[in-house]
Amino acid sequence: MAEGRRAFKPMAAGRLAATALVLAAAASGDERVAGHWEGEVQIPGQPLVVKVDLESGGGLWSGSIDIPAQGAAGLSLEAIEVSADASQVTFSIRGVPGNPTFRGTLDGGVISGRFSQGPAAFGFRLSREAAAEPARPQEPRPPYPYKTEEISFQNGPVTLAGTLTLPPGEGPFPAVLLISGSGLQDRDQTVFGHRPFLVWADHLTRAGLAVLRVDDAGAGGSTPHPQPPTTADFAGDAAAAVDFLGRDERIGPVGLMGHSEGGAIAAIVASQREDVAFVVLLAGPGVPGAELLRRQNERLFEAAGMPVGHRQALLALLDRLFPALASDRDEADLRPEVEEIVRRQFEMNGVPAAQQDDSQVQAAVDQALDPWMRWFLAFDPRPALGAVRAPVLALNGELDLQVDGQQNLTAIATALEAGGNRDVTVRSLPGHNHLFQRASTGRIDEYSAIEETLSPLVLDEVRDWILTVTGE
Repeated sequence: MAEGRRAFKPMAAGRLAATALVLAAAASGDERVAGHWEGEVQIPGQPLVVKVDLESGGGLWSGSIDIPAQGAAGLSLEAIEVSADASQVTFSIRGVPGNPTFRGTLDGGVISGRFSQGPAAFGFRLSREAAAEPARPQEPRPPYPYKTEEISFQNGPVTLAGTLTLPPGEGPFPAVLLISGSGLQDRDQTVFGHRPFLVWADHLTRAGLAVLRVDDAGAGGSTPHPQPPTTADFAGDAAAAVDFLGRDERIGPVGLMGHSEGGAIAAIVASQREDVAFVVLLAGPGVPGAELLRRQNERLFEAAGMPVGHRQALLALLDRLFPALASDRDEADLRPEVEEIVRRQFEMNGVPAAQQDDSQVQAAVDQALDPWMRWFLAFDPRPALGAVRAPVLALNGELDLQVDGQQNLTAIATALEAGGNRDVTVRSLPGHNHLFQRASTGRIDEYSAIEETLSPLVLDEVRDWILTVTGE
């Protein structure tokens, strides 16, 4: 889940940060270096596209980097150094273990050199030319054979903006509300260069269903929550979207389709309302957040080839951290313990105590203590699932490393059936990853490299199930 406010990512990875000013020596030749650069880190067999922005003003350098394949946007740069003749350029990515650093030479409008992170080193090349955009053959292009409307509605002080697509005719049409997963996302759920909700909306609307997709609060045209939100606040946003659809005479029965954390949101909303006609859970949680994220980290560490001893040591830290964060202890009481765990984690990831930047450490502590994180770690979706009476379709990919299918599908089915729901379909999909692409490894760094945004098998299965339960 890319990946923002909330992240189904290993704790070691940290949360994406906004660009920050970085002190550096003023240099002549700034115009040759300042500006936008794109290119690749030349990792054998899988070049990694990066986009770098460098600015200079008043004797200060600032910079940021995007790494689309990793869902990273606006990562801050530090230690930016430009030689007096602008021929040598060096910068590092702030707050990432292993001190990832670019050291290059500017020649003929190209910066090239060596990228290093910990013991690993690869060549890199940046130029002013745009890097080739990945092919996304499933993305629809206008004109569309259906109506598209820009809409907005309120949830208290929050204005939520989105797109409603409607089949030809007067209706009423069965409707699907798409609910995004973790991380601040736009209405298309743009992640790793893909726009899954755009593809979902097109596929389902062509089949005769109305579809509403909405910018998360604080993204796109939606305004932020006045206080740091939790999953419960996002459930309120989704409930307001159901109310909005219910006021439209062109709309018939309304169902919910949530991906990742969006599945938890869908379960919460459906458990509290009788007007939800169906629920689709795509890689939705079925166990408490602490259990889900613990298993997620374990699988991601293993997939990354991390040595067993290192992996076990990091998991032991998470086994201390997660229960503490999920408790009702106040932040002031928790902070010293969380900081100790974070500093130890930095050490295990190659940053000795003497080299740790206190601002980076405190940023990681703040991330751990974020209200969303604490709420999600403590949240058990099973009571909400047990109260859902609408038909439910729950799917997971067997290669999903972020929401383990075996762990969560079993818990979802058990909770629904224990609550008396007899209209439950649960399937694990071989060869599919967390984004429901047909994949080889399921690793996060594979998401962007796959041209397919959504498996046609999944698109058709969800469409056919919805049409069946709505009688279309």
